[in-house]
Order: sequence, then C-alpha cells, then structure tokens
Amino acid sequence: MAEATIGDSEFDRDTAITLREEGVYDTELSAGWTIFGAVNGGYLLAVVGRALADALPHGDPFSVSAHYLSASDPGPAVIRTETVRSGRTLATGQASLLQTADDGTEVERIRVLATYGDLDALSDEVHTTAKPPAIPPIEHCLGAEDSPAPPVAGTAAITERLRLKLDPATCGWAVGAPSGKGEMRAWFELADHRDADPLSLLLTVDALPPTAFELGIRGWVPTVELTVHVRCRPAPGPLRVSITTRNPAGGFLEEDAEVWDSADRLVAQSRQLALAPRG
Repeated sequence: MAEATIGDSEFDRDTAITLREEGVYDTELSAGWTIFGAVNGGYLLAVVGRALADALPHGDPFSVSAHYLSASDPGPAVIRTETVRSGRTLATGQASLLQTADDGTEVERIRVLATYGDLDALSDEVHTTAKPPAIPPIEHCLGAEDSPAPPVAGTAAITERLRLKLDPATCGWAVGAPSGKGEMRAWFELADHRDADPLSLLLTVDALPPTAFELGIRGWVPTVELTVHVRCRPAPGPLRVSITTRNPAGGFLEEDAEVWDSADRLVAQSRQLALAPRG
C-alpha cells in the first residue's frame, strides 16, 4: 500500500510511513517526541515497527531488538526493510532507519531485528508467577501538573504527549529528594487517550522518566540496545508500567520494564542497556 493507515491520534500521525518502493519507506520524525533534543528511542522503535508490520506478512510485533547507532534528529528519514524469513505463523525481518547528514551522506540511526506474528492466534492458557506492580490508584498518583518543581530541562516535548501519573514512592527526584532506589512506576496513557495496541507498546516501555533520576543522577540516558517482547494485545484503558535497574556500573545501566493492562495481564516486557548520565 502507498501509505500506512493512520488514525486521528497524534501518535498515529507521527509514526506514519509512506512506501517509496518495495521494502523502502519514507517518514518524518516529529520534534514532539524528543527528550534533551534527541528523538526518543521508544518512539523511533514504533516508527520502524510500523514499517516492519507493513513489510512482513504478519502484523503484530512479538520480539523486537534494536541497536541505537547514533542520535536521531527531527525531520525526514528513510526506513529500509528486509524479510529474513517468512513462515506460516511467524516472520522475521530487519530494518534500518537512516537520515541524511549535512554532507549528503546517509547515517544509520537505528538497526532492528524483529519477529512478527498474530497475537490473536495465541492460546489463552496462562501459567505465571508474575504480578501487576503495586501502584496507588491513578487519582493518588502524580503527574507533571502536580509537581511543585519545574520540569527537567529538555523533557517537555515528549511529556506533553503522554499522560503519566507516577507512583509517589518513585518521584522523589522531582522535588530534590530521590529515594536512592532504581525504580520507576506509573500509570501510562497517550495524552489524547488513544487506546494502547501492540505498536504503541514499543513506545510505552521507554516513556517513563529514567530510573537514574531516583538514584539522584539527572540528565539524558541514551539507549544503546533495547529488546521488547509483546505478550498479548492490551485491553482498553490506562496501562501500569514498572521499570527497575539493579546494576548501574561502568557508566552503563540496565532497565527492566513490565507493562500491565487494565485486565491485569502482562502485555509487554523489555530490557535495555543505556549510558548513565554523567550528573
């Protein structure tokens, strides 16, 4: 198809892709999803994820692994996809997002290897010991409008497009009293209340403030590698997100995320390796 179907949501418009030729898509990275001047990694993954959903015979991301090679800028970009293997129930593809530098050369920003399938075809059988995170009711959690402190410089663009309500136990950093624990928990929605779907989950896992903030370290936390597992199609309603880090060391930190839907189902998991801020 010449252009991906998009809805009325800003997220859908800002992740839109246009087919240039087989396997090659044009897109426009929006400045609305930047943090500290760079385009957010979860948003980038959703843009590339949309291209792979169009290029592969199955439309739902199951496992998506991305390596971030250089910081992306708002503006035009091209996504080049390749089908690695196509089976009856699963298909694997790879994709690269590139932008043109000032000297006219193409610079690769992100490279993705992903497996797609049909989430609706999965069995309903569940055997799990995982439990939803203990977060206070949404009306008892705190959003940007509730903080007496000014927003962290450089973060306003993306936060205006999200409805985040943070667990008070994990937002001491906002008033200069970080807990010292590498934890962040929140209720999550897009600001225009668009219901979550498998594609938007690729953004959700990377949309909360960094756990480094609760460790007393402020600044940009650029992602080096991010792997997302989408487990089932989310039910309508706000999501609950829990992110933890246990081993900030050597100038890097890991973040493990879980995303739960309104039906108390674990709908996505992720792990990323990121550079720790130098603050």
